[in-house]
Amino acid sequence: MREVADDILTELTEKNLEVLDSFFEVAKVQNWVSPSEILAIQKEYANLREELPKQKFKKEKSEEKKENPGEHLAMIGVRPQSLSSQSISERQEKILAFLKENGRAQVWELKQIFPEVSKRTIRRDFEQMLNQGAIERIGEKNDTFYQIKTIRS
Repeated sequence: MREVADDILTELTEKNLEVLDSFFEVAKVQNWVSPSEILAIQKEYANLREELPKQKFKKEKSEEKKENPGEHLAMIGVRPQSLSSQSISERQEKILAFLKENGRAQVWELKQIFPEVSKRTIRRDFEQMLNQGAIERIGEKNDTFYQIKTIRS
């Protein structure tokens, strides 16, 4: 199902690039923009058109090599055995990687990284990772931060 959606998206993107190219031709004929600027823009869009199949190939390859979430967690310092049997999403893996790199984060920071995801969903991700023992919450209300849980002896 996802492959079909990706194919449709690629086809739509290619069609959109063709439409844009037509607009560029109109802009060139109407002298809306200098010919050199139009040529530069057309060249960049041609590069995008060539890049689309490469990106699809890279995505297929990365999906083939999809790693076990436990392996990724171990790489960033979280003990997989401390997690419940619930699986961790790809977005949550990215959140953990962000926390590992930056030390801590607030919901608004992750909203900038994931603009298509609501703050409520990010909070749910944090809540799930809190329940799994992967992260800890520090502070309250607007001063709430999340960080990878430190293991105390």
